[in-house]
Amino acid sequence: MEQRYKGVHQDINGGMTHVAQIFKDAWVFELLPESEDGTGWEAGRVQALYEKVYAQWDSYGHLPSRLPEALRLRHARIHQEAIARARQTGWNPELGEDD
Repeated sequence: MEQRYKGVHQDINGGMTHVAQIFKDAWVFELLPESEDGTGWEAGRVQALYEKVYAQWDSYGHLPSRLPEALRLRHARIHQEAIARARQTGWNPELGEDD
């Protein structure tokens, strides 16, 4: 049976993972509505979304500072909200000895 993604809001560390990042960036670029967090998605579908997100970032050199103002503001909001949610679940951005 193929493993499916548990969704940004159910992911470990309050959604501060690489897979969750794909969805958050898809929200930034409006490739998905913010209500779609990937719950139940299979790996191939996540990979296809990653490729679309990557192509969008490629247009801006993969740097938030190069985003047009509207996208930069959306990016800041989405990621600030994600950090706040993650901290509420106990996520700590400090690297541990094993990181």
